[in-house]
Amino acid sequence: MSIHSQAIVSPQAQIGRDVKIGPFSIVEANAVIGDNCVLESSVVIKEGTKLGTGNHILEGTIVGGTPQHMRPPQHLGGLEIGSNNTIREYVTIHRALHKGGMTVLGDNNMLMVGTHIAHDCRLGNHTIFANNALLAGHVAVADRAFISGSVGVHQFCRIGKLAMVGGHARVLQDVPPYVTVDGGTGLIVGLNLVGLRRNGFTSDEIKELKAGYRLIYRSGLMWTEVLAELKRQFPDGPAAMFYEFFSQGTRGFVQERRMPPTATLKIRRDDEDETASSKTTVEFKAKAG
Repeated sequence: MSIHSQAIVSPQAQIGRDVKIGPFSIVEANAVIGDNCVLESSVVIKEGTKLGTGNHILEGTIVGGTPQHMRPPQHLGGLEIGSNNTIREYVTIHRALHKGGMTVLGDNNMLMVGTHIAHDCRLGNHTIFANNALLAGHVAVADRAFISGSVGVHQFCRIGKLAMVGGHARVLQDVPPYVTVDGGTGLIVGLNLVGLRRNGFTSDEIKELKAGYRLIYRSGLMWTEVLAELKRQFPDGPAAMFYEFFSQGTRGFVQERRMPPTATLKIRRDDEDETASSKTTVEFKAKAG
């Protein structure tokens, strides 16, 4: 164990083996730091926080802070962080709002500079949050999701497994598993094919996910019929997660960004044998899908 002489560590804190705590860091009473954790300088670990093993927390981060609520209760919940997470500079992670509740981070997550995780959020494993990503309270993020820089997620939203949310997106509804959300519009633009391939999904599995995606967004069926078909056509395998995800949720689901079926595109061109002032216009109807 290595605790810098200018760090403040409560005698009531539980410190594991081979922990390193840098200068000006503070570990409060009733905090638990697992084996092989590294706290760089000016890190604050508040009471009610439990860290697993092998976590690396960098400068200026505050872990286990009081929820940002107009009337926080006297007795708060806790914060539990798994193992082998990297939490970069100036991240803030808050405890659960009510006694008995828990904010949870799993294992092997990367939270980049300035990320904010509000009270009662639940993060899975191997997620990545780019700089200044912001989660409001009660947000759930599944395994291997990627949240890009400056994304804001509304409270109680869910982000599915292996979803990729583009930079600056405003997430107001649930993001299904396996999809990509465009940062500019906040709408879905297809499957996260890069993420799927990087995580070892086979061509057959991706083909099945594409079939499920088309059923959800392009079949034209009533929603109850979509759910019934998802359950019938994809009883197992990766695509089975679509039914599991869509059969739950309270905020609705992010929609697909598609060109309206009646849209008219106008393309202006210069004929080679005419002057630039005499341009022809070609019009055609865009077909959806």
